[in-house]
Amino acid sequence: MILCVPGPRALLPGAPSTEAPRGMRAGNVAPTSCLQSSPPPWDPTKDLRVIASNFCYLENSGWYWGAVTAAQAHAALQEASEGAFLVRDSSHPLYMLTLSVRTARGPTSIRIQYSGAQFLLDSSSPARPSLSSFPNVPSLVQHYMGPEGKKKEGKVEEEAPSKPSQQTILETSVLLKLKRAVYKPQGLPSLQHLTRLVINRHSECSDQLPLPRPLLRYIQDYPFKV
Repeated sequence: MILCVPGPRALLPGAPSTEAPRGMRAGNVAPTSCLQSSPPPWDPTKDLRVIASNFCYLENSGWYWGAVTAAQAHAALQEASEGAFLVRDSSHPLYMLTLSVRTARGPTSIRIQYSGAQFLLDSSSPARPSLSSFPNVPSLVQHYMGPEGKKKEGKVEEEAPSKPSQQTILETSVLLKLKRAVYKPQGLPSLQHLTRLVINRHSECSDQLPLPRPLLRYIQDYPFKV
């Protein structure tokens, strides 16, 4: 004969257990860890809009040379005066664009970093956290053409190995002075674009100028001075 003895009743659903784990006094039960909020999801459409508008600006600028090599860019700047510059596609797989500029030591190139929908000059120096970032490359170039950029953050590094030593950083540091854009021979800007630049250089509120609406839209399509 098998004797059936009823066991203890199960706890009601949802009822918290007051029993402490084995070896721990009651009342000292460790609280459960708080759930950490997950970071916001990455929105690729924002990057697409920023990159597309940036290249639209560059195509209109006249000083974007596209897919030319560093040697070709440096040859174009070799006989130019100090401060002459152009922007080209970067040959590095992790970068989109590179700024090539004629310095006192000759032509050199500085990679342009893109991160968080912002553009900034690539740098390995301790001053990197203080470098300004911009929503597009024309704004970056315009900043370094002004007195504020030259005074506060003009020291950057030329293109260097991925992990440069401190000595390499010192040797490749250059004082960035952007003065004059070098236009691509096959893409010289139109007279309308040059007029637009003059208007932007002499007006802080071009949208309030007494001009026909189509002309105002044309000026606002490229709101830069370079």
